[in-house]
Amino acid sequence: MAWNYSKKTQQLFMDAVQGKPGTHLGEIEDPDGLGEHGSIACGDALRFTFAVERHPTDPTNDVITEAKYLTFGCTSAIAASEALCEIIERGRYTPIQALKIQNQDIVEFLEGLPDQKIHCSVMGAEALEAAVFDWARKRGVDLKLLGLENRQEEQEEGKLVCECFSVTEPYLRRKIKELNLRTIPEITNAIKAGGACMSCHHVPGGLQDLLDETWGVAASAPASAPREEVELDATPPISPYQFSKKIEKTIEEYVRPMLQQDGGDLEIIDIKDTLVYCRLAGACSGCAGAAQTLRMMVEGTLKDNVDQRIRVIQV
Repeated sequence: MAWNYSKKTQQLFMDAVQGKPGTHLGEIEDPDGLGEHGSIACGDALRFTFAVERHPTDPTNDVITEAKYLTFGCTSAIAASEALCEIIERGRYTPIQALKIQNQDIVEFLEGLPDQKIHCSVMGAEALEAAVFDWARKRGVDLKLLGLENRQEEQEEGKLVCECFSVTEPYLRRKIKELNLRTIPEITNAIKAGGACMSCHHVPGGLQDLLDETWGVAASAPASAPREEVELDATPPISPYQFSKKIEKTIEEYVRPMLQQDGGDLEIIDIKDTLVYCRLAGACSGCAGAAQTLRMMVEGTLKDNVDQRIRVIQV
């Protein structure tokens, strides 16, 4: 399905994958803070790094001067990461002040995200928090004395509730409260839990039980209610010919105009099932970032607009 992204989200994504000046895709060498969130196996992962201008006497007054990210994700994951970096750099936050940035701040900066893509903004906020605790460890700042608790162990300790995305009970309980999640689809949209096999929805100690314990049975779906499922794409299967035409249409409408802005182009060599064999042309053919362009711009756009299973192969 095609996601309804705001113009700002689309522009941030295009600028980032094209490596335009002022964007933040990359990694800071020897960073002052490094944090990761997500899993490549689950489809989204984010590595966030930042550098600070060190205060001569009080490390709590260090100021973040540069932020960068590496992400394996879709349009919204890249745009949300860009938004996070811009918010931090514009605000000249200290690492501790940066902890006040919530996923909703990222969503508002992007002028909205589809409900099913909210988890991309949550991923950025979580990676930021991990990076701040890394900075605190390196700078000898005891965050507990400041009333801040390191919650990075939540995904390593506690009962595993969603096995598909390795989400634990302590993490779920915290995010349900923080994000005011009231239904199973809201949990899935925010943190992906329950979005694959769905076996964790109504088992003892599963998602519905955690919702009932947090908000009370009356405030969430009653036990006798029909099973609540994540909305799936009900579009009937299309023929290989129709699938290929959708790919060609997406490339013509979205990908090719982006490449042509920098004197590049794209040639489709073959399409086999969900594998799309492509060759970059023009200025893009000899670019050092060709592989990154194919993976992030071409494959990401096709995943968003045609099918999440698509893989782009460079030939």
